[in-house]
Amino acid sequence: MRGPVDVGMPGIGAFDDHHPPSQELIDDCVHCGFCLTTCPTYSLWGEEMDSPRGRIHLMKTGLEGEPLTDEMVGHFDACLGCMACVTSCPSGVQYDRLIEQTRAQVERNHERPASEKALRAAIFALFPYPRRLRAIRGPLRLTQRTGVDRWLRRSGLVERLSPHVAAMQQLAPSLGAREPLPQRIPAQGEKRATVALLTGCVQREFFPGVNSATARVLAAEGCEVVVPPSQGCCGALSSHSGREDEAKSFARKTIETFERAGVDFVVVNSAGCGSAMKDYEFLLSDDEEPTGVASSRVEAFRAKVRDLSEVLVELGPRAIRHPIPLTVAYHDACHLGHAQGIRSQPRELLAGIPQLEVKEIADAALCCGSAGVYNILQPEPAKELGERKARNVLATGAELLVTANPGCLMQISSAITGLGHQMALAHTAEVLDASIRGLAPDALTKRRTA
Repeated sequence: MRGPVDVGMPGIGAFDDHHPPSQELIDDCVHCGFCLTTCPTYSLWGEEMDSPRGRIHLMKTGLEGEPLTDEMVGHFDACLGCMACVTSCPSGVQYDRLIEQTRAQVERNHERPASEKALRAAIFALFPYPRRLRAIRGPLRLTQRTGVDRWLRRSGLVERLSPHVAAMQQLAPSLGAREPLPQRIPAQGEKRATVALLTGCVQREFFPGVNSATARVLAAEGCEVVVPPSQGCCGALSSHSGREDEAKSFARKTIETFERAGVDFVVVNSAGCGSAMKDYEFLLSDDEEPTGVASSRVEAFRAKVRDLSEVLVELGPRAIRHPIPLTVAYHDACHLGHAQGIRSQPRELLAGIPQLEVKEIADAALCCGSAGVYNILQPEPAKELGERKARNVLATGAELLVTANPGCLMQISSAITGLGHQMALAHTAEVLDASIRGLAPDALTKRRTA
């Protein structure tokens, strides 16, 4: 059984001895305050303990013997894990490492209220399992087609019963037909690479058109696309929420699945998934064969993981781009821009489309409030951040919002609708696909916020 950290002070302290937040990483923080203006929760409330340096201070007190109180956990839970502070920090503080270590400690060592435990259990019994998500597609689509969904939103009944359930209802996208992919899609023309596609969980069941578009774009650019049928969740939601053992199990299965595919690259079109998969070396740092995955295998897998925009820019354009006379606003998903440092590649791909004008969004570095399942667990601050992002998106005057993460699409769509507006939405892959196929602009603009 894991025990508390021996810090030479009275009291049990907040953390056990399994990877507590690193004192060395904590000491890197010089409390300069550069992170404050980029932190979403500090921008909302102006509270020191709801800033990165404030949370780091709480981690330090936990190491020094302070117990995990409800108040302390509340500050950790309020963090979106957007990593904007990592980007802005001049001292290179690895806050991403610290918050993941801390959240794992919280999940093991803090007793949450029964209602919150039940909510979290329900979320993690559903979202990481594509087959379970598929099972709710039918009833959800039926409520959307019959108008029951709109009636429930207007009535406010669900909101009165549970703001968390209401958040899930409001975030649900308008569902079309499923678009299952074949296990292998041949390259068009001379083959340049063999790639495997992560189809994801929410992406696969709620945004199947994104995966179809991704596969077509890759094939058009000379990639043979392999879609392993046995793949499941990559563990991103679990990892970002401190469910360490669960995340490790998903990660091991993902590595084993894609090892068997024997490909040059593992292509990911969801920012949160890509961020988690590129971080498997940290998550699985204690693994050893035969029960775990050896570090050499984790490193080999990590070396193959690419965001869609990365692999397309690495290969260079080959397929002809047809004009799309539209103005688009591009939103940097936090786990693409901050966590993976991928900003120029999506813009380069969009700039390669004739007649497409790309508008930048004000306060682009500030999170939209999605953050995995944050917008379900913390609906009020998530709504405030979503509305702020939505206003900035609408202010661009763009006809189409483009981003590379399903959570962001759902969050910003819900916020735009909540402000009484409509706007077309698309994943970067869908815009590229429309250009390569020579589709009319309305192929993109017909899908609007519900």
